[in-house]
Amino acid sequence: MNAPDSILHYPFPDLPAEGTAVRIAPGVRWVRMPLPFALDHINLWLLDDGDALTAVDSGYGIDRTRDAWNRILEAESRPLGRIVVTHHHPDHVGLAAWLAARDGGRIHMTLGEYLGGQAIWHQLPGYSVADMVAQFRAHGLAEERAAALAHRGNAYRHGIPSMPANFDRLVDGEHLSIDGREWRVIIGYGHAPEHASLYCEALGILISGDMLLPRISTNISVYAATPYDDPLGRFLDSIGEFCELPDDTLVLPSHGKPFKGIRARVDQLVEHHRDRCAALLSECGAPRCAGELLGTLFPRELDTHQSMFAMGEAIAHLNHLEKRSALRRVVGSDELIRYVRTS
Repeated sequence: MNAPDSILHYPFPDLPAEGTAVRIAPGVRWVRMPLPFALDHINLWLLDDGDALTAVDSGYGIDRTRDAWNRILEAESRPLGRIVVTHHHPDHVGLAAWLAARDGGRIHMTLGEYLGGQAIWHQLPGYSVADMVAQFRAHGLAEERAAALAHRGNAYRHGIPSMPANFDRLVDGEHLSIDGREWRVIIGYGHAPEHASLYCEALGILISGDMLLPRISTNISVYAATPYDDPLGRFLDSIGEFCELPDDTLVLPSHGKPFKGIRARVDQLVEHHRDRCAALLSECGAPRCAGELLGTLFPRELDTHQSMFAMGEAIAHLNHLEKRSALRRVVGSDELIRYVRTS
């Protein structure tokens, strides 16, 4: 989803150069790191913290990102004392263990993200590639695409050389004191098990991670371990809670530029997912499976990486409609899972 920019305000038109940290608020700097995907960057945040520094997220585990971190930290007179990980995806937790070992810092994340990341990294039941591919086949993914995903193996490990062995647990509503300012932990659901955003009332800043992005919609997928889950419903409830924050809050997203206009962006995302659900409903007069409906949600060519996200998201939308009793799940004689309108 590419959202129109006209209703959002972007205070910082210029992007930080790789390997630099640009100050955007008292004690807050913006770091932009590379990603080896079509989505080619992630925003990280470096916070002053007395005689140390706190990083929010760590970047994808490749040499280019390590080199950029080394340039930034070698220019500092203070060590990295904390790494706050918003969630377990590789571009966020990828170098957390390396950064912690480099400067002796401590890693902070939620229990759901720590355990979820460990489950995928170690390929535990319900989180393994084999289980994911089996789930997608049951939902009608074409065999060529399923085989490509199986052949690719555990891509999750590509960006995470090592998972953290220990962590300090974040819980919803608690406050982290960083440089004398209080940052409230806001847990969100749908994109990840227990995604942590951080809000500082004194600065008027929300570090939103992937829960609120200015131009694209974050991926929402169903894991094989929870095949009947409704992550889309949880996501919509979670972003609705951001509307309780002041609308002039500066949002620091993981992708795209910092922006203002929380309520407008939440409204856009709600409308986007409502439209996607409506499109699926219109196609399900007869039983249809998620694999058959990929073109309805994603009318473009998908590579192997994208087809994984697309299938997860298609199942999430179909499950959401089933939870709302707009669709009914049926299993045919071919054992494929399909959905059909209830009226």
